[in-house]
Amino acid sequence: MNNNTGSFAEAMSAQLHSSRKQIAILDFGSQYSHLIARRVRELNVFCELYSCLVTAEVLSANQVVGIILSGGPSSVYDVNSPHVDSSVWAMIEEQKIPVLGICYGMQELAHHFSGEVQPSSEREYGRALISMTEENKEAAELLFKGVDNAQMWMSHGDKVTKMPEGFLKVAHTSNSEHAAIADPVRRIFGLQFHPEVTHSIGGKEILRNFVVGTCDAPTDWNMKDIAEDFIKEVREKVGPDGHVIGAVSGGVDSTVAAVLLQKAIGDRFHAIMVDNACLRKNEAQRVVKRLKESLNINLTVVDAADQFLNLLDGVTDPETKRKIIGNTFIDVFQAEAKKIDGKVEYLLQGTLYPDVIESISYKGPSATIKTHHNVGGLPASMHLKLIEPLRELFKDEVRSLGLALGIDAESVGRHPFPGPGLAIRVLGEITRERLSILREADDIMIQEITAAGVYNDIGQAFVVLLPVKSVGVMGDCRTYEQACAI
Repeated sequence: MNNNTGSFAEAMSAQLHSSRKQIAILDFGSQYSHLIARRVRELNVFCELYSCLVTAEVLSANQVVGIILSGGPSSVYDVNSPHVDSSVWAMIEEQKIPVLGICYGMQELAHHFSGEVQPSSEREYGRALISMTEENKEAAELLFKGVDNAQMWMSHGDKVTKMPEGFLKVAHTSNSEHAAIADPVRRIFGLQFHPEVTHSIGGKEILRNFVVGTCDAPTDWNMKDIAEDFIKEVREKVGPDGHVIGAVSGGVDSTVAAVLLQKAIGDRFHAIMVDNACLRKNEAQRVVKRLKESLNINLTVVDAADQFLNLLDGVTDPETKRKIIGNTFIDVFQAEAKKIDGKVEYLLQGTLYPDVIESISYKGPSATIKTHHNVGGLPASMHLKLIEPLRELFKDEVRSLGLALGIDAESVGRHPFPGPGLAIRVLGEITRERLSILREADDIMIQEITAAGVYNDIGQAFVVLLPVKSVGVMGDCRTYEQACAI
C-alpha cells in the first residue's frame, strides 16, 4: 500500500486544473476572496484561488486566461506588504494575460506601474454610486457595459493619487476620483470597489464583462461534466479490483461523495456509518432508507452508541467532547474496515474547497478556534490513498452536483450537521436523557420551519440544550424544566 496518502487526490486535482482554462485569483488576504471565486464559478467559468505570492512556475502548469488580484488589509506602500511575484508580472506581459485588480489589487496595479497610492483623508466604507467617465467611455464599457450609475460596495482606506502609466480613469464616485481605471491596450483593469459582494448592484455583470468578455474564458464549468470526469478518473485509478471505504453521515457532502463513488465502482465502495448516540431523531433509519434503499449504496451501519456514551460520561468541555468522539470514531471505523473482503487502498473524504483555500492566503491558515469535525483524521498507519471528489467545489456547487446525480432535492438541501452531532449542542454533561430531550426539541423545530415553508431559506437552524432549568406554564400549571435555545 502507498504511504503517500494525498497523492491520488492531488493527482486528480492537478489533472482537472491542467485540462481546463481558468481564471487565477491571487489572494492578498481579503475576507471577500472566496466570494470572487464563487461569483466567477456562478458564471460557469472555472477559477482557482492562489496565494498572492505564487510564482509563474506554478501558474504556468495551468491554462490561465485571466488573473484577478483580490483585496486585502495591507497598504501597498508599507515595507512588509505583499506584492505580486516578479515572475508573474513577466508572465502577464509575455503572454498578454488580462488582469483585474480589486481594491488592494487595484492599488497593487498602480504601485507596480509607477502610479501613486496614499492614505485617504476620507475613508470609504459602505455603498457608493459609481458613474462612468464620459471622455473614456469606450474603455469604460470594457468593464461597465450594461452597468452605469450603479450602487457598489466600498471598503478602503487608501486611494490612487497618481494614475499609473498607460491607464485611463473610467469611473468615479463622489469621494473617489479613480473608482475604476483601465489600460485597454494591455487589458489591465482596476476597481476600487468590490463587485463580488451582493451589495454591489451589477457587480456580477462587471465580472462577466472581464472574465467572459475580455478573457474569453470558456463557460464550461458545469456539474454534469464534472461528475462524468470524476467517475471516469476513479475507474481508471482504482482499477477493476480495487476497493474504497468512506464514512457517511447522511449529510449533503458525504451523500454526494458516496453516490459519485457508487456510480464509479458500484459495491466496491464500502460506506460506513457510525451511530455515536448523538445523531438526529431517526437519523440512522433515514440514512439506510436514503443511501441503501434509494441510492443503492453498499452501506454498513455500526451501532457504537454505548461505547461513545461510556467515554463521554461526565465530560462537559466541548473541545474534549470533540476529541473523544473523533478518536473513538477512528477506532470504530478501523475495526469495521478490517472486516471488508477485498483490497482496500483508498479512503473517500468529503473535503470542500473552503477547507482547501483556508491554507492558501499568504498569511497561512487561521488559528485553531475549534477542532474541525470532518472525519478525515484517520491515522497514517492505515496507508490509504485519499479520494476527495468535492475538494474543488463550494457548498452550493456540491448541492448542484447532487441534483445532477439524481439525488432528491430534500437530501441535497439539508442543513449542515457537525460530526460530533448533538454532543456539542448539549451544553454540559451528556446523558441519554439530555440527548433525548434535545433530539425531540430539534425535530420539532425543524418540522415547524419546514411547515412554514422557510427551511430552504435558512442556511442553518438548530436547537441547543442549555445547562439550566426555567420556570414555565403547561396546562395552567407551573413547570420547572430544561431550557433550550434556538
